[in-house]
Amino acid sequence: MEFRLLGPFEAYQDGHRVDLGCRRQERCILAVLLLDTGHLVPTDRLIDLLWDGRPPASARRAVHTYIGRLRASLEPYGVRIRTGGDGYLVEPGAHRVDVDEFRALAHRASGATDPAERLRLLDRALALWRGPLLAGTADGVLRERLHGPLEELRLTGLELRAEAQLALGRHARAISELTPLVALHPTREQLAATLMTALYRGGRQADALGLYRTIRQTLVEELGIEPGLRLREVHRRILRDDHRLDRPGRPVYEVRVRDEDLPWSVGGHPALEFCNTFAGWGHEPPLPGSEWLRAYRTLAVWTGHVGLTDDAAVNRLIELARRDPEAAAAELDAARALRTHLYACLTDPDDRPAFDAVARYAEAAARTLTFRREADGRGRWWPDLSAGLRLPVHAAAWSAAELLADPRRFTIRVCPDPRCGWLFADESGMRRWCSLATCGRPAVDAPCQVA
Repeated sequence: MEFRLLGPFEAYQDGHRVDLGCRRQERCILAVLLLDTGHLVPTDRLIDLLWDGRPPASARRAVHTYIGRLRASLEPYGVRIRTGGDGYLVEPGAHRVDVDEFRALAHRASGATDPAERLRLLDRALALWRGPLLAGTADGVLRERLHGPLEELRLTGLELRAEAQLALGRHARAISELTPLVALHPTREQLAATLMTALYRGGRQADALGLYRTIRQTLVEELGIEPGLRLREVHRRILRDDHRLDRPGRPVYEVRVRDEDLPWSVGGHPALEFCNTFAGWGHEPPLPGSEWLRAYRTLAVWTGHVGLTDDAAVNRLIELARRDPEAAAAELDAARALRTHLYACLTDPDDRPAFDAVARYAEAAARTLTFRREADGRGRWWPDLSAGLRLPVHAAAWSAAELLADPRRFTIRVCPDPRCGWLFADESGMRRWCSLATCGRPAVDAPCQVA
């Protein structure tokens, strides 16, 4: 069975539309469960959503009745609603939900390095939207409460799609698609920056500068803020007729090393940079663009960039990865697992399992280190090349162990804005960088809310 929520709420079986005979509130309950297939939705949340915080005394009994009717309607199609604790969930199965397909395509697109492939995936993802979420079923209040993360993902997909168009030299098409979007979302600086670049490449420098003035006025008057770093940088380059804008570009907050995109060094320690991503940790699932560890080669280049190994080792690792891509992919997975554990124990000092997991990585790394004399006469521990493709993981783990053993570990702060989540060695660094939105969140509506 196929459920379509991105537009009018519809159900199909073998290509034929199915009338489930549900009342509007029953369809709303089913939609909420399908938006989170496989996860328990508490009854209290269903009640709150259905009656917008003003439920009748019989609300819990009514939800139970609605669930019973839904089970009867869905049973012939093999779709099951299970009770778990004080809530309900739609069991994963053979049925399909367009929301899940949209998320999967968007996240695949975020990891695609080829702009043509990214464009193809995003075209498929965005084509699933047939109108507003749950059109004709959810009222405006319910839709507003439900569609936030999905709408953010859709807009981010549109931003990435426009950037892919630019990378392919299709600035005219990007202009036609972005112009109405920027008019609808004038505070999304990523959209505006991409449109300004497209206008510049189309020989419309005056229009690009006029757009900047309009966006800046909107930001100042509506939000009380100046444009962020990227928008200001694009504006500066247009004023200077910078030839770099004529080439397929990258976001200005990214660091390009050996043609790899690395996060800015803002945290003051390699172990912190290992955890920091472009779009932050606060999204579930992560937004497109949030993953900087896209390939093993990126991990190897980063290890050399932050000084955890030397250039000769990076060259050797890149060659080893080329020869054995499957082993390299496994080491990349290990690096991502280490990063998750490290982020957990840096943001929650009481997370003992996360600390123990990092400790196991560090202990394994310690067995491969060699002590070498540097040019200035000092000694230093280096990961040995005998570790092979595991070397970057050992290097990151040893750096993490050094930080966890250092008193500075207790000065680490995490940006409280859920769209960011970057780690900093102290609050002053967080204020300095987050106020400029350098964490690179796609679609910056306001600076990080630094405490």
